[in-house]
Amino acid sequence: MPTPDPNRPPHDDEIDVHGLSHVGKARKENQDHFVLATIHQRVHLLATNLEDADRIPLGDEQLAFLAMVADGVGGGHGGAEASATALAAATQYVNASVACLRGRHAEEAEFTDALQQAAHKAHEAVLARRDGRAGSMATTLTLYLAVWPYTYVLQVGDSRYYLLHGGDLRQVTRDQTIAEDLFERGVLSRTQAHRSPYAHVLSSAIGSDSAMPVVTRVHSAWGDVHLICSDGLTKHVSDARIAEVLRGMTSAKQACEQLLEDALAGGGSDNVTIIVGRAVARS
Repeated sequence: MPTPDPNRPPHDDEIDVHGLSHVGKARKENQDHFVLATIHQRVHLLATNLEDADRIPLGDEQLAFLAMVADGVGGGHGGAEASATALAAATQYVNASVACLRGRHAEEAEFTDALQQAAHKAHEAVLARRDGRAGSMATTLTLYLAVWPYTYVLQVGDSRYYLLHGGDLRQVTRDQTIAEDLFERGVLSRTQAHRSPYAHVLSSAIGSDSAMPVVTRVHSAWGDVHLICSDGLTKHVSDARIAEVLRGMTSAKQACEQLLEDALAGGGSDNVTIIVGRAVARS
């Protein structure tokens, strides 16, 4: 595999990415949704009297890469509608914001603010859909935005973003659950938190009474592997096994399918959504 210039961002054909979502073995409905998208800026030539129109650059510059996972919470179709609504609202806001920000060389604080606003727009959209309806309607939202050489991660809830860098796996996001809150306050040990009945009870969610978006920036590098997933994966597959699969992956599709197989073999008690991505140099 060629060694790329570490300062060069990957082209579209150098991004190996795959996403999938499965209902699992116990649920009747899949309330998870995911999005994979590239955000581009292109010059469209409408008219000219230049004899050599080829002199005008019409390149399709990639501004950012966007990936999102939302795990719906709520009875009936409420969770599925919440997760779909949140992703649609966030995608629309991020698409408009990134094009403007990139055009004027935005700083970290501006990207952070834009992603927090995207979470608030998603929250407002879900609340609007919920208005007047009986029952709960909420969702997690984990949003990955790659603006080379950085990755911005927005977190609400307990879906997760992992980074495999130099062969080491790190959970970048923090689970926004009652058990995790109690662990950080010293009330529960790590083992107690994992085993607690509150381990999957959200303390923050889009569309709930409390939505607390957190944005983290990490440096992107060739060779990194990125994983975004709902808790249907991490309930049944350990971090050690996730790292093993990502280290030995032959493609993003193969890694997603292997992790799904592991989650189903481990019980498949929830919907499972997985996105795996990496940059693979072509030349």
